[in-house]
Amino acid sequence: MRILYWGTPIYAVPTLKALHQAGHQIVGVVTQPDRRRRRGNKLQASPVKACAESLGLKVFTPERIKTDLECQGELAKLNCDISIVVAFGQILPKVMLNQFPLGCWNGHGSLLPRWRGAGPIQWALMEGDTETGVGIMDMEEELDTGPILIEQRIPIGIRQNAFQLAEQLSQLTAQLMVKAIPLIEAAGPGPKEERLARLAVKPQTQTMSYARMLRKKDFEINWGNPALTIHRQVMGLYPGVLTYWRGKRLKILDTEPLTNQLKNQLSDEARSLLGRWRVDEHAPSTVLECISNLGIVVSGNGCPLLIREAQLEGKARSYGQSLIQSLTATPGDLLS
Repeated sequence: MRILYWGTPIYAVPTLKALHQAGHQIVGVVTQPDRRRRRGNKLQASPVKACAESLGLKVFTPERIKTDLECQGELAKLNCDISIVVAFGQILPKVMLNQFPLGCWNGHGSLLPRWRGAGPIQWALMEGDTETGVGIMDMEEELDTGPILIEQRIPIGIRQNAFQLAEQLSQLTAQLMVKAIPLIEAAGPGPKEERLARLAVKPQTQTMSYARMLRKKDFEINWGNPALTIHRQVMGLYPGVLTYWRGKRLKILDTEPLTNQLKNQLSDEARSLLGRWRVDEHAPSTVLECISNLGIVVSGNGCPLLIREAQLEGKARSYGQSLIQSLTATPGDLLS
């Protein structure tokens, strides 16, 4: 079976590797063009392009596949049986979706239709979802609306950040896609409705949520929000959430909400701190205590927040005792 693979970020690399290792014939890989990165402002290939080239695969890098008729023509000449898409980053035109005898299939890192769109992992964490997963979905013109062939759920831990969750989901996507390919091949070609009926795909019927593109303001902490909301923001937008410390930017990297509501999910150190302070006696973001080898506890709406790791502007990231020393914090100080 001849496969055309579409993907761009590191999330899409495990699936590409897994399909290759499973012995499938990947005749082309489509990814975003090289981009300039902040460090050195040099052009850098996408992680998928770098992986594809290391495997000796032919790579295509259209700036906008929807309007790049030349690239569309080149891809059509490959005579692929199936198209596999994992975090490509562009909307595929109808002509591409309908070109493949076995269809165009997407590995999506959320429980559809709970989170459609560009940032399902971040929004699942920020909204406090207790579980997420991966769905292998037949692609339609609309964004993430197609019926689902395979889906697997996993729990979300209170201390799991976006990087950790994405790594877990990317591996799961690879496993499920390798599992899905033989099913799709066995169902065979034919009119789309007939193919999908043979596969017994499940339509999306629940109420959907849209994972909108993130804005700069999403990364700024509002200390008037509940402490649990701030913790979810830190985990979901890792490693980019910002506040200010004595006029300098402070990037918050790891926190724990000190609430009995989540007692069983907290670390042993955090559990030992429960009930130690009354937050209603202090303004939000007030430093309550600096705890040696653990971090800084600040007051928050609903419960205190333990800051375990952070990075002050101009300094290296630090945690525990080194964080306390980096900030030279004392009880009564305020974050802003």
